This record gives sequence, structure tokens and C-alpha cells, in this order.
Amino acid sequence: MIRLLLAVGCSALVSLVGTKALIDWLTRHRIGQPIRDDGPDGHQTKAGTPTMGGAAIVGGALVAYVVSNAYNGIYTRTGIFVMLAVLGAGLVGLLDDGLKVSRERNLGLNKKAKSIGLLSVAFGFAIAMVTFTEVHTEVGFTRYDSLNVDLGPVGWVFWAVLLILATSNAVNLTDGLDGLAAGSASFSFSAFTVIAFWAFRNPEIYDVDHALDLAVIAVALLGACIGFLWWNAAPAQIFMGDTGSLAIGTALACLALATNTDLLLPVIGGLFVMETASVIIQVVSFRSTGKRVFRMAPFHHHFELLGWPETTVIVRFWIIGGFLTAVALGMFYADFVDVTDLAEVVAP
Repeated sequence: MIRLLLAVGCSALVSLVGTKALIDWLTRHRIGQPIRDDGPDGHQTKAGTPTMGGAAIVGGALVAYVVSNAYNGIYTRTGIFVMLAVLGAGLVGLLDDGLKVSRERNLGLNKKAKSIGLLSVAFGFAIAMVTFTEVHTEVGFTRYDSLNVDLGPVGWVFWAVLLILATSNAVNLTDGLDGLAAGSASFSFSAFTVIAFWAFRNPEIYDVDHALDLAVIAVALLGACIGFLWWNAAPAQIFMGDTGSLAIGTALACLALATNTDLLLPVIGGLFVMETASVIIQVVSFRSTGKRVFRMAPFHHHFELLGWPETTVIVRFWIIGGFLTAVALGMFYADFVDVTDLAEVVAP
């Protein structure tokens, strides 16, 4: 428990101070975010706001992870692989953000280059996990044996890559309003902190390799998001950029895969799923009928165009995200109760 408290406190402090330092440095060098021409008109006033703030989130989580392990812990292969994946995705996003700024347009890496970067991170993580750790290759809901569907090492690698790509892009789509992605991710990382720590305390049920280290990473990312949110809350003084959104999405997917809760992730990050679904619905509808379902997608912009103030959209979406996190944790605990009750019944 001390490791968790140390990690969240350290990451929040480093992210809080680091984000402010980043704002000052980016402002002095006149490095700001270009705004999409096809976005809501009200967003044009945000042009020039410092970006790449996700570097403070990744940096805060990394420092907290190192400090926590230095205090009283042992670096684990699972923990290291998750952190390397987060760093790798953050670097892909940083390159994308850097190109946007240098070109003074909201166009960074092309789709092919960005996909290659994320695929390299995803495949590297998945292959390392099945090769060097004891990760279960079953598709899990609340635990590895909840469905008894084993993909095998090769199948699990491709499943892991798909989940990482989907989640990183989902968070990227959600990052369109001040504080929306960071606040929503905080709920999700809270859930994974509880799940990983619960798995650590009940190894006979969950059999999660290096569960405590995963809990430390989850709470470190939680603290980092909170520290960043201090400056990213509306009106934002800095944006996380792809540096943050890709790192956060990758972290969520890796934590789900490592804790065998990959199918619970769509509930934990339900808001990200809804945002992605709105884009898919919009594209399918327009291409098939020529009509749009939403005024603009992702659908947080739809509510802005309906006249909702930006802060109203953000807070209401946070409420949805928090509710879905609570539902996911309720499902996780309900399964734990069922398993323990069954164990008592069959015990000699």
C-alpha cells in the first residue's frame, strides 16, 4: 500500500510541476497547437495553446514507477514491458505533435507512418509478454479463466495488437475538449489500480503475473493525469496532444491485457468506446445514405453545436465515464463473490 501511495503522490507532483515548466518553455518558444479548420468555430480561439503536454504525463508516471521500485520493490518484466509500451506510444505521439507544430498545420505523421509506429510498439509489447512472462493467452473478462477461450501465443499476440491500436485511437478521438481525455482516463486508471491490487491480494483466483507492479503503474498514471489536469482543465493552458492520448490508450490496453480483463476494458473505458462508435456511425451513415447522424463527430462536438457550453459537455461526459467505471468494478467484484462462493461450496 505504501508503494501505491508513494507512486500516486510522486506522479501527481512531477506531472503538476512538469506541466507548468512545459507550459512556460513552450510559450517562450512560441510552440502551440494548430486547430483543425473543420472543427467547431469556437475552437479557433484555442490556436497557439501549448501542446505535447502528454510528455509530462508519461514523465510523471515513469519517475513515480522508478521511485516506487527504488523504495521497496523489484522491477518485474511485466511492469517494464508495460512502461516501455507507454513510452514507445508516447514517442510516436511526440513525433506526430512535433511535425504539426513545425508545419503550423494540424497534420503530423501520415496514417501509414503513424500506424507503423504504433504497430511496432504493439507487436513489441505482445511478443515480449508471451516470450518472457507468464501471461495467460486466454481471452479474459474478469480473470483469465472466466471464458475458457485460449487463443494460444500467436493468436494472443494479434489480439493484443488489435486491442492496443483500438484503444490508443479511441483515446485520441476523445481528446477534443479541455480535460475530457485526462479526466476520463483518471477513472479508468483508478479501476485498474483496484483490479491489479485485488489480483495481487487474491493470487489463487486471478494468477496475474506481477500484479502489484501493475497496480503501481496504474496508480502512477492516475496521479500523472490528475497533475496534468490541473493545467488542462477548461480553459486549458496546455493540450496533451497525441503524445498523451496515444500513451494513455496504450497504457489502458496493456493493463487490461496484463490483468486478463481485456473484455472488461470496453466497460471501464466505455466513454472512449462511445466516442469511437460515434465516428464509425457518422462515416457509415454518410457513405451509405449521404446523411449525417451527428452534426459533427466525435459526438462531443455534436453537443457543442447543439449549444451546450464546453464545460457542460466535459462534466457530463466525466459523469458517464465515472458511472461506467463503477459498473465495471461492480461486475469485477460480483464475479469475485461468485467464485469465492463456489469455492466454499465445493471445498471438502
